[in-house]
Amino acid sequence: MDLKLGKLAQIAFPVADAQRSVDFFKDKLGLELVLRPHETMAFFDCGGVMLYVEQSQGPGAAQGASILYFSCTDIAMATRELEQRGVEIVSQPHCIAKLPAYDLWMSFFKDPEGHLLALHMQAPSGWTPG
Repeated sequence: MDLKLGKLAQIAFPVADAQRSVDFFKDKLGLELVLRPHETMAFFDCGGVMLYVEQSQGPGAAQGASILYFSCTDIAMATRELEQRGVEIVSQPHCIAKLPAYDLWMSFFKDPEGHLLALHMQAPSGWTPG
């Protein structure tokens, strides 16, 4: 039986401090805050996929979150802008792989909780940051 699964609808992202994370995702990354049903919950629109930021309970409960990869059209500009907004950049833009149709570029940064996050760009073959 084919389940006919489609794109991801929602991703839960555990954090230790919901308000600090809401401020980061809204003010630093510029994501649209769609819903804030409770002080420990927030929902952001990520291109049609909901990011559910949830304040976890207990020590270490927010550790081990998945890396979120955000697509962008100009990774060099986006990385510079995050840096200007005070976001900790862990790795500057670099080519991860040269694929037949495009070059895959990524840069990595951290949120206030210390989670590793990334920018992701499918660049034309041979592209270099400007």
